[in-house]
Amino acid sequence: MKKTFLFLTSMITIIACQQKTKSVSTAANQKFAVMCEQYYQDGLKLYPLNATYIGDERYNDQLPNDGSQAFIKAAKSFNERYLDSLKGYDRESLDANDKLSFDDMKDQLDMNLEGFKYHSEYLPFNQMYALPLTIGQFGSGTSIQPFKTVKNYDDWLKRVSAFAVWADTAIANFKKGAAAGIVLPKALVIKMIPQMQSLVAKNPEQSLFYGPVTMLPSSFSAADKQRLTTAYRNAITTVIVPTYKKLGDYLQNEYLPKARTTSGFSAMPGGKEWYTYLVKQQTTTNKTPEEVYQTGLKEVSRIKGKMDSIKNLVGFKGDLKAFFQYMKTDKKFMPYKSPKEILDAFEDIHQRMKPNLKKMFEKEPKTPFEIRQTEAFRAASASAEYNQGSADGKRPGIFYVPILDAKTFNITSGMESLFLHEAIPGHHYQISLTQENTLLPNFRRFGGHNAYVEGWALYCESLGKELGLYQDPYQHMGALGDEMHRAIRLVVDVAIHTKNMSREEAIKYMTDNEAMSTEGATAEIERYMGIPAQALGYKTGAMKIRELRNKYEKQLGPRFRLAAFHTEVLKDGSLPLSVFESKMDAWAEGQ
Repeated sequence: MKKTFLFLTSMITIIACQQKTKSVSTAANQKFAVMCEQYYQDGLKLYPLNATYIGDERYNDQLPNDGSQAFIKAAKSFNERYLDSLKGYDRESLDANDKLSFDDMKDQLDMNLEGFKYHSEYLPFNQMYALPLTIGQFGSGTSIQPFKTVKNYDDWLKRVSAFAVWADTAIANFKKGAAAGIVLPKALVIKMIPQMQSLVAKNPEQSLFYGPVTMLPSSFSAADKQRLTTAYRNAITTVIVPTYKKLGDYLQNEYLPKARTTSGFSAMPGGKEWYTYLVKQQTTTNKTPEEVYQTGLKEVSRIKGKMDSIKNLVGFKGDLKAFFQYMKTDKKFMPYKSPKEILDAFEDIHQRMKPNLKKMFEKEPKTPFEIRQTEAFRAASASAEYNQGSADGKRPGIFYVPILDAKTFNITSGMESLFLHEAIPGHHYQISLTQENTLLPNFRRFGGHNAYVEGWALYCESLGKELGLYQDPYQHMGALGDEMHRAIRLVVDVAIHTKNMSREEAIKYMTDNEAMSTEGATAEIERYMGIPAQALGYKTGAMKIRELRNKYEKQLGPRFRLAAFHTEVLKDGSLPLSVFESKMDAWAEGQ
């Protein structure tokens, strides 16, 4: 009897301790959740365009002067402040979801703070990543910035009024960069000049920025319509056109003569260290540029073998380069007559794989989805892309396809793999499901890591056969071409920025190893010159997801379910690859 009493007393003590620990843990989790939300809210204030992207309209009237010293100081302070806040939490007392948030936030903050060592503001924009182009998209009236209410229209007027100040700062930073030897390559500046000139309209009605006026809602009062029309004409005449003219003239007359003839970052002071940092940032790994390069060489060789087998399967007699040429030029691979036929062909891909999607994914997004042709003003320099929908479902996720001439649109470019990557189940599933998951803190719902996000999309390309696609050997060849393209990136991106590979040598390497035109390869190589290391995330992330899938298939045997694996990959949103791998290993152990 005494023993039983002692046993019960011990049990009561243990339960009391557990409850106390649980309440301490819950309090820690609640406090941590508040901090995560504050981090997210402060981040939106600092970067108001991000808020607009996700459908949060509170800062739609703001455009930060992100190249100014005041802004850089504020951004650095923001990161230091939250890194300091993290130190106040015991990671082990947090639950599993909060541990992921802790690790994700710490990784982001450390990475951001390391980035302040480098003067990225000295290269304020290029032919690919450019606020002047983003502003064009926002202000066209058909993209991310909403134009539904009078306030929406007034917000845009305030936002665009800050564009002139942003441009003056960009020019001042280009000048500082030129003085320090940190300048863009000439080949990129030559592309940027016509981009600026194309937005200098002769009269307001011809301007891209007049679009919202042509779509003024009928519900607006006559007085509002008149006031807004006058204000938009005025903004175009006094702010927008003079700003684009100033940027174009500066690039043409002053910057171009100072731009460099070299292609890579290593040609600039401190460029090699800067590039090594960017590799770490974009891959979310500690891989060195050389490791990435060697992986690329191995992958190029492996995929080439697969391509050879398809060439032999269709009975083509020449070598691989001749096969590429045949696929690029034979008229039978260009069957379309209108943009609508191309958009319909992408929708047909969607419909054909729908039955298999249900078997491989336990959940599909609620966010609507659309396929659209890329707007004419940016089509010439655009790739096919996905623009995320808003979390409330009011703005759909949009798969944009640039079509310059429907009659030359080639089906062997890998239409099926492109759709799997950019649209479904690639970016649309991953981004939408993450945004719709309200169990995640907002900074994770609306954040993203290049290697995870692009890695998932590239991994989705490898699901083609399982989804009932790639039945046509030329579409399979197109998919291998897309995979080869990502492998080539590992080679040329690193070689351009650390091995003095020239733009011309990189273009040749690309056209020698895949079915790409010289024009297409030129645009790609110039992209890597302008946005170093970004293109490395795709293959790095995809190889990690595939490696984990293969490992768990062996480890779990019949207990491995692909749909459950995909749910686990997607359910916690985008994470750095090291954090992602630990989480996935814990899941596999639990199976």
